[in-house]
Amino acid sequence: MKKFFEDIKKDMKFKSAGPGKKLTDDDSSKAPVARSSAPAKPRHAPTDGAQKAGAAALARVEQQHRPRLQTSQDSIRLQVKKELEAEASALASDQKLATEGSKVPVKDPTAFSVPGVYFTCPLTGATLTKSDRDVHIKEAILMCFEEDPVEASIMMIHTFNKDREKVKAAVDIISKYLDNVYKNPTEEKYRKIKVRNKVFQEKVNSVDGSREFLQALGFESTTLPVEGREDPEDPEEFLVLAEQDPEQLEQLKERQGRLLSGEPIRAKLDRRTQAFRPSPKATCFELPPDFYNRTAEELKREQQLRTEGVERSAMLRTKAMRERDEQKERKKYNYTLLRVRLPEGTLLQGTFLARERVSALYQFVREALADDWQPFELVAPGGQKLKEDEEVALNECGLVPMAVVTFSWDAAVQADIAAAGGQRPQLLKPELQESIKTLS
Repeated sequence: MKKFFEDIKKDMKFKSAGPGKKLTDDDSSKAPVARSSAPAKPRHAPTDGAQKAGAAALARVEQQHRPRLQTSQDSIRLQVKKELEAEASALASDQKLATEGSKVPVKDPTAFSVPGVYFTCPLTGATLTKSDRDVHIKEAILMCFEEDPVEASIMMIHTFNKDREKVKAAVDIISKYLDNVYKNPTEEKYRKIKVRNKVFQEKVNSVDGSREFLQALGFESTTLPVEGREDPEDPEEFLVLAEQDPEQLEQLKERQGRLLSGEPIRAKLDRRTQAFRPSPKATCFELPPDFYNRTAEELKREQQLRTEGVERSAMLRTKAMRERDEQKERKKYNYTLLRVRLPEGTLLQGTFLARERVSALYQFVREALADDWQPFELVAPGGQKLKEDEEVALNECGLVPMAVVTFSWDAAVQADIAAAGGQRPQLLKPELQESIKTLS
């Protein structure tokens, strides 16, 4: 564009200089050139205003970048990027509200298909909400110290510490302490644990409940002088066990076995079993926030997966790749609400962990039936038959975060019962039939 304006200026100057002539021509001998009778339109040099306008236009053109032509993949990337940025903004807003303690308005609890996710404490039998379960379990374990400090400390070790590798290391070291005592009951050195010992501090004392377990076995804290130290008045803390008689040694061995076989105390999911009358709203679900609760790490991971989706969106993906992505999407749900459509349309509803096996769903249905001995089958949405004996998780069958499963009696067994003049089986147990409700 700049060159274009310069060429115009040169052309104007050249034409305004008059007719051309040769260098060898004599100006006096040449006749004047005849001009056309029609007056020529004079071309004037641009005015100052025109030159300024041209310069401004040139500056604008020079400042602009020529846009790159977008391909279809570029359009896809741009659209997906916009969506990801919008979702990231929404997620960041949710995290900020959670961090600042703000409460997001929620719907009326009566509008939900189930009030929430509930659990049962295996120690007290209390029904707990999702937010209360961990605190209640810890309190229940601490209350057990009055009755059985050994068992309480074992539960504490396996439940209070989330790092399973760290727990295993501590349990193994404690087990070695007890092996040494059991094999060498008369040697005092095996019944003393130096508290400031590096291994004890890093591997044992750092695990909640480990010191309580040793104290429950009879190890007592005391200060003893350290052999080889110059200053005898600078003692150190030791955990010391009194010499054990044969009966106490056997008891020590039994408690060691309990420690090694200990498991975390976990609240059991409450199914919230409920029966409903036939309803056209069987496939309508309104889940409470508990079903979608995600930690900050889960939110960060989900955002990372969505960012990776920008690249995947422009790729030609195989069926296997799509199925893997679908499985990842399903795994982000911790719970699922399932309804089983029984004959004549009655609905049986229960809450499940998304990773539970299909066999758990069969057991749930069987426990609700009055004639639980009769064989039946369950069919997922889309016609997929769910096999009870297969080790397949509910989320792997696409039954998250909610689904309606169809129940049917075994046709061959029903034909035999009918041929023998038997009655049609009663569906639900009386207590469920009496508490049946209508879907709102």
